[in-house]
Amino acid sequence: MTSETNQSHAGAVDYVLRRDSGVVLLCVTLIVLAAAWYTIVGIGMNMTAVEMTRMAGPIGEPMQMGGPVVWSLPYTILIFLMWWVMMIAMMTPSAAPTVLLYAAIKRMGPDKKRTTWLSLVFLSGYLVAWAVFSALATGGQWGLEQIGLSDGPMMTIRSKVFAGCVLLAAGLYQLSSLKSACLRHCRSPAQFLAEHNRPGATGAFRVGAVHGAYCLGCCWALMLLLFVGGVMNLYWIVGIAIYVGLEKLLPRARWLGPATGIALIVAGLWLIGSAIAVGT
Repeated sequence: MTSETNQSHAGAVDYVLRRDSGVVLLCVTLIVLAAAWYTIVGIGMNMTAVEMTRMAGPIGEPMQMGGPVVWSLPYTILIFLMWWVMMIAMMTPSAAPTVLLYAAIKRMGPDKKRTTWLSLVFLSGYLVAWAVFSALATGGQWGLEQIGLSDGPMMTIRSKVFAGCVLLAAGLYQLSSLKSACLRHCRSPAQFLAEHNRPGATGAFRVGAVHGAYCLGCCWALMLLLFVGGVMNLYWIVGIAIYVGLEKLLPRARWLGPATGIALIVAGLWLIGSAIAVGT
């Protein structure tokens, strides 16, 4: 009788875990889909991301679309939201396994009655870290436009040499020890949560923000490549998002980061050399 009772209890626990994981996964999926849809329709811009992708020119040679953009407060907020929503769409899928593992851990502890809520608080902390990046990216976009290195309407670097330098810098960062250290935390969510897990909503937000900071340290240079290919270029958005997912979720593919770094360095040097050769 005791064995049957234990089996029944184990089955009930397993059902609850699967139910909680399903609810959390559904919420994460809806967040990603909403952010992806908002990105595709242009996030309040005059053109959709699909239209801007079609109009994208070669690297360093964006299509000319009129005069400079006026940076008013509403436009600045719009650009920030563009970056942040895009980061949510790109980064949340690769963070989903960590969120689900966090939910499973919470279900087995004293916070089990608030599993779904705390998991979403954890995710919000993660996304706040990317909000910080989005604010910095917005400032960087403004700065590049002020010195004439970025085309305002197309939101793309207009200098082949500078675009090559961004590729080169991103490639060098891929080979750095800081990149490797941050990536180790992203690839080992169980170890990360074991070291940083805290109780309550404040703890959930803090742990999510710390995880987001490690993720930011791992991927910020890759996100700067959007300035090279076009901030609203869907090919670059989807390509970088897929790469980030592969880099995080395939821990045995340790060659991927260095190989990408070398490829970016070669591409950057080639772009710089070709621009200098033709005098542009």
